[in-house]
Amino acid sequence: MFEQLGLIGCGLMGGSFALALKKAGLVKRVVGYSKSPSTTERARQMGVIDVEAPSALLAVSGADLVLLAVPVAATEATFKAIRHLVTPNTLVMDVGSTKREVIDSARRVLRDQVGVFVPAHPITGKELAGVEHADAELYRGRQVILTPIERTLTAQLEKANQVWTALGCHVRQMSPEAHDAAYAAVSHLPHLIAFALMNSIKGQADGDTFLSLAGPGFRDFTRIAASDPSIWRDILISNREELIAQSRHFQRALHALETAIAAGNPDALEALIDGASSARSHWRMTAIKSQA
Repeated sequence: MFEQLGLIGCGLMGGSFALALKKAGLVKRVVGYSKSPSTTERARQMGVIDVEAPSALLAVSGADLVLLAVPVAATEATFKAIRHLVTPNTLVMDVGSTKREVIDSARRVLRDQVGVFVPAHPITGKELAGVEHADAELYRGRQVILTPIERTLTAQLEKANQVWTALGCHVRQMSPEAHDAAYAAVSHLPHLIAFALMNSIKGQADGDTFLSLAGPGFRDFTRIAASDPSIWRDILISNREELIAQSRHFQRALHALETAIAAGNPDALEALIDGASSARSHWRMTAIKSQA
């Protein structure tokens, strides 16, 4: 049981975390701060937070648990705003989709206190942002990746494991570098492709007509293109080296398909499709098994 959660960023991810903690009986009080006062007020009206803080620093005052639910690009400024009230007993976490840049910010700003920070990435979300869409069940059954560094305190890491596990999450640990490489492939690149596809179609003279004819497959494939632009701008730039590397892998795979089609080579094309189909089927089976 935590005495106080200092919530910095009362949107979808932060608001859902606060609601989940409350539902599980893991926190006595939630003090929240958002850059937009109207967001913080709305969070209080909804019961997501108990007290509105006028600053990030005052949200952290007296907190034994702090969650940074801000865009990755705002992480360093947030650390600077709160560092004077972070104590050796505080557990500080984030929910950012990239880790190396966040950790570099923590090292620069928190310095000797960097051990209280446990970087976290919950693998969940919605296309609809904002506290209005906060959901106490958002994290249940989802993976949460923790990326501790060599200076992360064992006690804080154990607390982080306990918190996420208590919320019904499957907790895994990996290095920040491995995390960013993996999620460039399975999260950031798919978003990049979805954004590019929508822009490609909309940029054509008959784009609106094409879109009017699209069915469920197109809807499912492009769902993530409706994600929050400012959040994904920051994520893609933050992980740009790994993302560009994955984009080049994708371009080579796409070129192989184009070559088989242009040559009218059905055997080569079927082999490429079969390889993709088999990999996708295998992934579904292992994913279900790992979460059983």
